[in-house]
Amino acid sequence: MYAVVRRYKGVTDPAEAGRRVEEGFVPLLRQVPGFVAYYWVDAGGGVMLSTSVFEDQTGAEESVKRAADFVRDNLASLLPEPPQVTSGQVVASG
Repeated sequence: MYAVVRRYKGVTDPAEAGRRVEEGFVPLLRQVPGFVAYYWVDAGGGVMLSTSVFEDQTGAEESVKRAADFVRDNLASLLPEPPQVTSGQVVASG
């Protein structure tokens, strides 16, 4: 399995960002082959995190592309700073 974590700072409206992600992005992500799970987290202080899990690296890389497109087209006003993106192979889970 592969995971991608995105960290967004300076989020102007976390509740609205969450609504848009739930209604618009999650359905797109579920269409990516190898999709396992997705979480959108309000970490407080204008910071939000997303974690995507896929069966393989190809799905994880596709999620990065789809996230960038979705943010550009639907969330740019709420997520003013580019995310810090970290990805890699899952080596332990529970």
